[in-house]
Amino acid sequence: MTGYTATVTVRLKSGVLDPEAETTQQALERLGFELEELRSADRFELDLDAASAADARERATEMAERLLANPTIHDYEVGVAER
Repeated sequence: MTGYTATVTVRLKSGVLDPEAETTQQALERLGFELEELRSADRFELDLDAASAADARERATEMAERLLANPTIHDYEVGVAER
């Protein structure tokens, strides 16, 4: 078994209200920063042992689908790197 770090990034789907991002964007604009758009995201880093990078990605994807993301309102990306 090899050690991998899987990174799962979870974002709200386009069209779903994102009050955290809206508040943060307004605050940044008050500080003088110009933004076209801002989105918030959650990032989960999972350290796990797997037979291959594909196996680690499959396991992390299952975790995202079963718990980390709500497929009704979230999109997610999974990245895998060897530790």
